[in-house]
Amino acid sequence: MKIKAQMGMVLNLDKCLGCHTCSIPCKNAWTTARGSEYMWFNHVETKPGVGYPKQWERRDTSPSGWELGKNGPVLAGGGKLGRLASLFGNTAQPGMEQYYEPWTYDYAHLAKSGPTRHQPQAEAVSAISGQPMTPAAGPNWEGDLAGTHITGLDDPNFTGLQAEALLRFERVFMMHLPRLCEHCLHPACVASCPSGAIYKRDEDGIVLVDQSRCRGWRQCVGACPYKKVYFNWNTHRAEKCLFCYPRVESSQAPLCAQSCPGRIRYVGVMLVDVDAVQQAAAQPEATDMYEAQMKLFLDPHDAAIARQAERDGVPHAWIQAAQRSPVYKLAVEWRVALPLHPEFRTLPMVWYIPPASPLNALAGGEQHETEESWADPDNMRIPLRYLANLFTAGDEAPVRRALEKLMALRRHMRNQRLDRQTQDPQVEPETGLTTTVAEDMYRLLAVARHEDRYVIPSAHREEAQGEDAEHLKGCTGFTDIHGGLRS
Repeated sequence: MKIKAQMGMVLNLDKCLGCHTCSIPCKNAWTTARGSEYMWFNHVETKPGVGYPKQWERRDTSPSGWELGKNGPVLAGGGKLGRLASLFGNTAQPGMEQYYEPWTYDYAHLAKSGPTRHQPQAEAVSAISGQPMTPAAGPNWEGDLAGTHITGLDDPNFTGLQAEALLRFERVFMMHLPRLCEHCLHPACVASCPSGAIYKRDEDGIVLVDQSRCRGWRQCVGACPYKKVYFNWNTHRAEKCLFCYPRVESSQAPLCAQSCPGRIRYVGVMLVDVDAVQQAAAQPEATDMYEAQMKLFLDPHDAAIARQAERDGVPHAWIQAAQRSPVYKLAVEWRVALPLHPEFRTLPMVWYIPPASPLNALAGGEQHETEESWADPDNMRIPLRYLANLFTAGDEAPVRRALEKLMALRRHMRNQRLDRQTQDPQVEPETGLTTTVAEDMYRLLAVARHEDRYVIPSAHREEAQGEDAEHLKGCTGFTDIHGGLRS
């Protein structure tokens, strides 16, 4: 067993406002140069819908991530020979039509326009060609103009559901899904890069692109199943979310988390057994991927684990941060946070608390008047199957468990506010929620302070193993298991 520290993030979708405040500071800080107009390292999708880029979840039309081969996970879309054959003609990546042609507005026309009978308008102008255009897509087209009745039918998460029936006006549902690079434990982008430009940092697991090594092969763009690696058409280099590592190194939260008015984001450290990553990614069934990844996360409170982590080079301050990590509490201890599409086998490290939703009326028009029916996940507006397809490869049990626990927490706090008698010490034994756990969950999910939501230790760059000079040799824990074309 070899232990490494890994930065992770949890997003509480039950509180997401869909305001895009997280996207704007990220865009202003990292993607303002020419060639990055269409890049959104962080964006907020409205579900159901095809997302951004369009149909990024469809692996049948664009093979990505990992597939299970005879000897373990292999890159989807072909192994070494297949990748080399497509090196100069890679079609397994989104085109401009799947993103959108970025545009700006001719604001000068407003100032230069002469006297007219009508208010002058700023016409949309392509940021690439400079010609007038009519916008037809964007990073959140479902939320902007299209609507779920147009793009929802093409949402692959409706597998096993009747999309037409669910998208009718009286039954339609909506949720917001903020997305950023998952900084996976088993990243396909790292393994697919022929020049070794993408690497996983040894000290915190953040996945970065070495711009001096990147040769613009774009294999990483097609290999990433979340489509969060972009190609800069001006510099001919790959770019992606960097988890705001300059801020993280000084114990500051990433910009997307820092700016969120809904306080839905939590950032913390996890201790991971990197020797077991390959085995976890090689589960025979996609529905087993969630539990397999859970076994990779080690208990930082265990004295033996802490000693082993220090022997493996994890600083003591990072072990203490892992013990206070909100990510560990939400994902491992309480199991209310779930990974996004674990069937991609990349073992993502950005997890989501599934959203609760209003309840549908019972058959015959009877309304939900009892608290028992009010908390039944099967009666919620957002189908349980849809959430399972999104977060647990179709396995409904973990989603149901998370929603039941969150609903039990709501009932417990409501009873407290209304001076009702509650069961003590067990709030609801069937959910495993005790009074102590309920109080801790409430403090973290509802009234947590800044230092509780972001537990980020300072970086120890002096202990990094020569990563800037030779990062492939330095990342002895993470990068060795991602050979890709280089193996």
